Amino acid sequence: MSHSHPHSHPHSHFHGKNAIEHVAEAQAEGIISSVEVHGTEVPGHITAAADAARDTALVLLLVGTLLSPLAPTFLSLIHGLIVFAVGWILWKSGRSAWLGWSRLERLHRVLEQEKWEIEHHREQEREELKVLYAAKGFEGRLLEDVLDVLMADGDRLLKVMVEEELGLSLHSQEHPLKQSLGAFFGSCLAVFLLLIAFYFTASIGVLVTMTFLVMGCCGMLLAYKAQNRLIPAIIWNVAMGMLSYAVVYFLMGYES
Repeated sequence: MSHSHPHSHPHSHFHGKNAIEHVAEAQAEGIISSVEVHGTEVPGHITAAADAARDTALVLLLVGTLLSPLAPTFLSLIHGLIVFAVGWILWKSGRSAWLGWSRLERLHRVLEQEKWEIEHHREQEREELKVLYAAKGFEGRLLEDVLDVLMADGDRLLKVMVEEELGLSLHSQEHPLKQSLGAFFGSCLAVFLLLIAFYFTASIGVLVTMTFLVMGCCGMLLAYKAQNRLIPAIIWNVAMGMLSYAVVYFLMGYES
């Protein structure tokens, strides 16, 4: 017997599972596909900015701590931090854009796969929709009418299957360049705040304070956007920053 495509058999679409098991598995795969470096939520330009500002503040503090005993003058230290910050900002902006493009590429791949399944396995897709909407409370003739409406429009069906079955929201996808701009402005803001405070006070203590203040505010913003608890987010961000700084500070006291 010849075999054309692995999905050509009626039951191969479910891989031996019933409709409910297949939908549950597909929803889990959708959650995994939506995971980003910023978390399970779609990052967005605001979240990308907060994430970049937090990382930039900590990295700038660590680099400043390492360069301070090596710089002959205070102005040379400021110059070294500015030079480092320029390269770091370009890295954070470019990385954010690349991650955005990678996520869009994965999304397009998921759409193409779901579109193929709709075109070749419409009955199986209808059965999956029936499970989904029955779980929402639809039943009887109303359920059948809803399925008929959805199955009649391929584009609408594709959107429903992607959002309902896989748990991906097509409306929440932002352009990668917008996320990159968010990371750019977040990094620039952190650099501006830290270096201005450091320049006018010439105090490493002020630099440390500003770093943890920025990290705490960014942690609070990220927790707010993800609808998580604010206080633990602030504490964890500041605590991890303090731990990183303390390790670098005390290791600098040991000479080979």
